Amino acid sequence: MTYSMPRGPRGARSAQAYASIGLETKVLSASPEGLITLLYDGALAAIAKAKLYMQTNDIAGRGKSISKAIEIVDSGLKASVNTEIGGELAQNLVTTYELISRHLLLANLNADLAKLELAERMLSEIAQAWRTAVDSAKSDAVTP
Repeated sequence: MTYSMPRGPRGARSAQAYASIGLETKVLSASPEGLITLLYDGALAAIAKAKLYMQTNDIAGRGKSISKAIEIVDSGLKASVNTEIGGELAQNLVTTYELISRHLLLANLNADLAKLELAERMLSEIAQAWRTAVDSAKSDAVTP
């Protein structure tokens, strides 16, 4: 028996539903560290979409994608920082997230690709540092 994806609008909905289930499965099975990684991935994917929309002058698509990235940065990443335990480093991270959100907002308001790319670089560097720290912690936990 073979299955094929339906074509046209129905096929797009099917693919979207499948992707949604895949993401839900990842979220439900992720560790707390893995959830942060998923937030970084989601914000960076939204920024990548916004870049494409900006290049094709799709204002609505750009706005929607940038809004999604801002929501992930503010309500996901920034909200997860514990400044009481993390001290100055955590406060600096919160300030950096606020700066990233500001760059995203200005990128949307002014159709400014440079601001969008700056926000993307900043977030990408933090995400890479996060992945390195999480991978290092995992390998330290496995090593006797």
